[in-house]
Amino acid sequence: MLDQLSPAQKTSPEMPLPRRTRTGPILAVWLRDLIISLAISAFIIIFLYQPVKVEGTSMMPSLDDQERIFVNKFVYRLEAIQRGDIVVFRYPRDPSKSYIKRVIGLAGDHIRIVAGQVYVNGLLLEEDYVPSEYADVRSYQDGREIVVPPNSYFVLGDHRTMSNDSRDFGPVNQSYIYGKAVFGYWPVDKLGRLR
Repeated sequence: MLDQLSPAQKTSPEMPLPRRTRTGPILAVWLRDLIISLAISAFIIIFLYQPVKVEGTSMMPSLDDQERIFVNKFVYRLEAIQRGDIVVFRYPRDPSKSYIKRVIGLAGDHIRIVAGQVYVNGLLLEEDYVPSEYADVRSYQDGREIVVPPNSYFVLGDHRTMSNDSRDFGPVNQSYIYGKAVFGYWPVDKLGRLR
């Protein structure tokens, strides 16, 4: 029957060629792309950024209870921990739990808290992230000065009256700190870089 067709009819664009289904190669390509995507996601979550959910009110108003944030787990391999950083660490008294607090004192700093006012190396620390309704008027260790030990950090929650922090469990060793809170992504109205 093909012999009866003219050469123009054999290549005519109106005559569609029969389609062959190629499910096997398409499935293989889709599966390959899925595996690559999962590998990249796993790398980012394991080595760079980890999504975490804030539980508790100790960092209000900076971070609310149930807020979702990203923690950069790699940044402290490239730079030093700074005063003011919001860090995530294993709780010194129970390393199976994680805490999130703000770094107030670095190794060697002299810390004194009198009537809720924080002094670092003799200077009053300006803390615009602690609203007056969240301030705590207690003194720490009767206003005595402590020196932050080597490789350790003095951390406090922003909601001072509701925070279990270095005033209770002491300075946190650097080996317990595993990331810096860098970005909030849920709820949407709090989307953005953390300060």
